[in-house]
Amino acid sequence: MSEDAFSTISVETVRSSRWIVLNRPRVHNAMNSVCIRECRTAVADASEDSSIRSIVFAGAGERAFTAGADISELKDMTSERVLRYNRQWLNLFRDIELCRKPVIAAVKGWATGGGTELSLACDFVVCADDARFGLSEINIGVIPGAGAAIRLTRWLGRLKAKEILMLGRHISGTEAVSLQLANQCVGRSDLLSTAQALADELGAKAPLALAAAKASVNVGSDPGFDAGLEYELQEFARLFYTQDQKEGMRAFLEKRTAIYQGK
Repeated sequence: MSEDAFSTISVETVRSSRWIVLNRPRVHNAMNSVCIRECRTAVADASEDSSIRSIVFAGAGERAFTAGADISELKDMTSERVLRYNRQWLNLFRDIELCRKPVIAAVKGWATGGGTELSLACDFVVCADDARFGLSEINIGVIPGAGAAIRLTRWLGRLKAKEILMLGRHISGTEAVSLQLANQCVGRSDLLSTAQALADELGAKAPLALAAAKASVNVGSDPGFDAGLEYELQEFARLFYTQDQKEGMRAFLEKRTAIYQGK
């Protein structure tokens, strides 16, 4: 597909790397259904292009990598519809993980919710010192739903995973490095050049060996991974039967504190 054929992302080739830039800065690059589909197409295009050695995700504008899901699209979905919707997210993240080319996230500003989930699916994460990660879904009455609980438990252990998932706090760029949620934290002005330098370094490696290394780590991490992803997705959808989910998302959009009833 032509690099100018997208409406919610921009795509650019820099030497042997394909940059996929989330391009909805007016809403902190929140990802709606169109954006997810376009990202999947861009990843597939890069995967099939033999001249491309790596993929880099970034966010347009000054304020965010991506704030995750577009809550205005999500808030009134039924459980059945949200199951189909969130499977798109799950499929995007699996596309990234199963892609035989290394994928880098260049994270600045807000990267909460689905932004953190997107970074978790990538092979390398370079973040700016103003980056703010976090799985804040608990604050709007749901859970991530596209594999974050499974990935965090696999990488950080159950205690830290529960802390991140159940408290919904923000995580700074430097803290993300200490938690091994990011490889490197740099000044904002150095973010893109650092990500490109990493992409160039990877581009000089043997492509088949890189693919084998990536696949070996992913397969070796947890043979029950896909079953765990499906369980988390189903639990996410089940929460859309609840009053608390409706209250949490409406409160978020109305910029007020949610009042939960456990119903």
